[in-house]
Amino acid sequence: MASSTYSTASAPFSLSRSRTLSNPTSYFSNSLRQHNPTPGSSFRFPLQRAQKGFKVQNRPLIPMIQCIRETRATTVSKDMWESSILKSETPVLVEFYASWCGPCRMVHRVIDEIATEYAGKLKCFVLNTDNDLQIAEDYEIKAVPVVLLFKNGQKCDTVIGTMPKEFYVNAIERVLKS
Repeated sequence: MASSTYSTASAPFSLSRSRTLSNPTSYFSNSLRQHNPTPGSSFRFPLQRAQKGFKVQNRPLIPMIQCIRETRATTVSKDMWESSILKSETPVLVEFYASWCGPCRMVHRVIDEIATEYAGKLKCFVLNTDNDLQIAEDYEIKAVPVVLLFKNGQKCDTVIGTMPKEFYVNAIERVLKS
């Protein structure tokens, strides 16, 4: 087997010094044995010998951390559509999205930044097309993400797809100047 070179210091992948391994997989398999000493098993609980039988050791559980961000754009539904969007005196940005849509998450971040920067000049809303399909159909939304801009209850501009922030800002500036 050919030898492999990798760098190491205190961590195996640091760039400070280099050493050659005759068997590069031995380092990783030894490392895995420290965490799972029983070869061939996928997961084992550490057991302690109790007076009667075996008992699982109490080890602290590592909580599963899920990143949940609160959006700065308000969620709108068909019940609030007319009062929040169509009767608004302030220009309105509405992002049409779906919860399963990856690109929509990227647009959410941009819309959150825009909502902060244009606070007081522009209202930002998000609408889940899976929950409010009728509104999406009324505005002929065929795919998500789509951002619509409204002024005085009328649709003024549309940005389709995931675009850089400048596209959204340029559309907003056009609507604010009109």
